[in-house]
Amino acid sequence: MDNIEEVLLNLVRPLCSDSEGVMVKRMQSMSDDEIILYVYAPSSDLARLIGKKGVMAQSLRVMMQALCAHKKLTIQFEAI
Repeated sequence: MDNIEEVLLNLVRPLCSDSEGVMVKRMQSMSDDEIILYVYAPSSDLARLIGKKGVMAQSLRVMMQALCAHKKLTIQFEAI
């Protein structure tokens, strides 16, 4: 899927109170078989995106991994 960033953004935005402040960026990888995505969100929404013990973040990773089954997916969460 070429626009995997948009799919992740569409999953993350409804979870945030400031949905316009959320950004997803794809970073360069050393390997062609790896996708690295960074989710930038306001610090007030970051805890909601990660969830207790990382449950929400892990759920997002599992859903996104289904889209790119033949590549390694890394998703990182950062506060703006």
